[in-house]
Amino acid sequence: YFTGNLRQLPEGRRFGFQVTFFRQRLAPLAESGSEEPPPRTSAWATDEIYMAHLAITDIEEESFHSFERFARPVVQLAGAEADPFRVWLEDWSARATRPTRFALPELRLQAAQEGVGLDLTLRPGKPHVLHGDHGLSHKSASPGNASYYYSFTRLAASGEIHIGARSYEVAGRAWMDREWSTSALAENQVGWDWFSLQLDDGFDLMIYRMRRADGTIDPASDAVLIDPDGGRIPLAQGELSCEVLDRWTSPASGARYPVSWRLRAPAHGLELHVRPMLEDQEMRHSLRYWEGAVAVDGSHRGHKVSGDGYLELTGY
Repeated sequence: YFTGNLRQLPEGRRFGFQVTFFRQRLAPLAESGSEEPPPRTSAWATDEIYMAHLAITDIEEESFHSFERFARPVVQLAGAEADPFRVWLEDWSARATRPTRFALPELRLQAAQEGVGLDLTLRPGKPHVLHGDHGLSHKSASPGNASYYYSFTRLAASGEIHIGARSYEVAGRAWMDREWSTSALAENQVGWDWFSLQLDDGFDLMIYRMRRADGTIDPASDAVLIDPDGGRIPLAQGELSCEVLDRWTSPASGARYPVSWRLRAPAHGLELHVRPMLEDQEMRHSLRYWEGAVAVDGSHRGHKVSGDGYLELTGY
């Protein structure tokens, strides 16, 4: 799961991007009285499916381009490999540039559709961060509602953005998440708000708020500051307040998304204003959600800070 903010060199034109790969198990129903599904011999038979999303936000043009693909992991249409790392869906891919199993020395990220795309090299500026309890991230008190979850919160990104007939040489910052789980939401949960913010003082901030149907925030929600050296600073329950400042209503779905926020963690000297670089960054595919580039400004430890990042809003 990759997001990031880029600037054209040397003009400074801004872009946001998202490239995400999802791999989901398919559990075929067994025949009556049988514990195992019937054998399938077709070369197209599979027990999983891949989905991928690509989105590019052109801030100057106030345009948002997004695409979705599905494929079976057969005849090399989609798949994942550990060493060297590679995940792909047709010609969309993320791959290590040299053999590696657990480290992330450098990644090549490529995806394009209908004249819109990117070709980026990503290099980590910090070590990976484990979320939750040594990487086990609980999403509710219900059994099974958890994921294994880690992030590379600051990647140096460089390469090209393509929109129509134009290509832009770009550089900036990116963020990589990886999660795997057996379930996403408990019965009393409706969605989540997820922030990945990169500040110019070298700190990064990750927040996910699991929202319940009654409007409350699940105690399993989490937030963490990552210092310039990659150290993890958990924000305990009650240390962080998240205030909605403004909402945007989608003309396509009617959903009202809270796109502007004030975040406060007084014990850490942190107060941030998060606002969208473009209001309409709604993903309108088989899944409807808001995912987009945001700008950040405020104060941290008595000093003014600014930055950028990504915000994901689901279940609205």
